[in-house]
Amino acid sequence: MPIYEYVCEDCRHPFEKIVRNRADAIACPSCGSKRSILQLSVVAAPRKESNGEAAGPGCACTPSTCGCN
Repeated sequence: MPIYEYVCEDCRHPFEKIVRNRADAIACPSCGSKRSILQLSVVAAPRKESNGEAAGPGCACTPSTCGCN
């Protein structure tokens, strides 16, 4: 089952929840409100440099130029 990220519309508390059916109302663990907004999640994936070596996670430059690793 996927983990979804939400933000409560009432108290603005961000939280994650394992959900079977996205259509179900999700209660905020902070205030109990069922007015939650599903957030767009970003997936982190390792990327490869042109020479085949892995770059640092989330790094937009090469390790030799910025020292990310």
